Amino acid sequence: MSDFPPHIIYHIDVNSAFLSWTAVKRLRDNPEALDIRTIPAVIGGDEKKRHGIVLAKSVPAKAYGIQTGEPLVQTRKKCPDILIVPPDFATYVSMSEQLMNFLKQTAPVVEQYSIDEAFCDMTGTGLLYGDPVAFAHQLKDDILNRFGFTVNIGISTNKLLAKMASDFKKPNLVHTLFPEEIPQKMWSLPVGELFFVGPSMCKKLEALGIHTIGDVAVSNPQLLVSHFKKHGELIWNYANGFDIELPVNHKAANKSFGNSVTLHFDVTDAENAKTILLSLSETVGARIRAEHAYIGVVSVTIVDNEFRHLSRQCTLSTPTDITEIIYENACRLFDLTWNHVPIRLLGVSTAHATDTAFHQMSLFDEDKNERFAMLNKAVDSIRDKYGEDSIKRARFLDNGCTHMSGGLNREKRSHKKNS
Repeated sequence: MSDFPPHIIYHIDVNSAFLSWTAVKRLRDNPEALDIRTIPAVIGGDEKKRHGIVLAKSVPAKAYGIQTGEPLVQTRKKCPDILIVPPDFATYVSMSEQLMNFLKQTAPVVEQYSIDEAFCDMTGTGLLYGDPVAFAHQLKDDILNRFGFTVNIGISTNKLLAKMASDFKKPNLVHTLFPEEIPQKMWSLPVGELFFVGPSMCKKLEALGIHTIGDVAVSNPQLLVSHFKKHGELIWNYANGFDIELPVNHKAANKSFGNSVTLHFDVTDAENAKTILLSLSETVGARIRAEHAYIGVVSVTIVDNEFRHLSRQCTLSTPTDITEIIYENACRLFDLTWNHVPIRLLGVSTAHATDTAFHQMSLFDEDKNERFAMLNKAVDSIRDKYGEDSIKRARFLDNGCTHMSGGLNREKRSHKKNS
């Protein structure tokens, strides 16, 4: 490319991140170890307890028809000799941090999109790096040589098209999807390939005779709105390459975040109540982080079995988006509020949202909260891609309590993490 477009965006996506990162660590620990990327292998949960799903798979495993998100029991049936390796989230957080720090040394603006994805705004770097496509190939190779894992890089003039491009053929490839390339490269793809079209919406679109992204692009947007409301308008814009939902450093749209649950049984002890508060705090924390917000007030609501309402709130010393801090304060408020009458409803809510956190903590607290923040981000990313129940706290495993999505509903194309 001799004439650079006015805007150049890279989307960098680690190929089969959890499996790749596990493979790299195993080889670093033991250079003689087998590279699990070269054999049928998956990253999954505890097979002995008959729960867990495939979080990532090797290319040889893909040849057996193994899909990301499927139960491990089904995986074993497809390939009896499959190697199932448990996830190592501490390694994933560390590898992600190393990659992001490297990208920040390379690109003027880096926005981490998930634990294994980032957008790099390369606008204006032509004089420094030359042709943006040629440099993307160099960057891809530098990442492999430096860290030992591969990435795909998508290039376009906006984030939506760059992300669509990085999802093309994998692994270890660079793809462009500039606006003039949309009809040729994108419109012939199945409609389920479009960003923010999940399996449920895909079936509804196909029932309307819409089978490809091109069908969406040339359809009447009012028809889509009549069936899918604002989401219909959104996917019409996406199909035509208009990026309207992936802003950089967007402000928090919500001023408060909350979740509550009406129980089908009386909760009579603090331990069970606090397990439920933990689940509610996880959902609220995930919503706050999804909005790139920080909250300054936490409140707890209790409704007892005689339908009496009790509530209490506190103001935090510094705004936060960390689940553990929300939960810690929710428990403290619960202890101050509950009168030991059986509980039928519990709620956790927050207020005073801002887009900035001002930390005024001890060095110990700051270090601890930084680790919590990294862990929260990793868990959000895993649930966002592979489902709410793809990762659970051990505390929830034996008591039937789960992560309460409570309307989070951030539909994404998790089934598209194919390689």
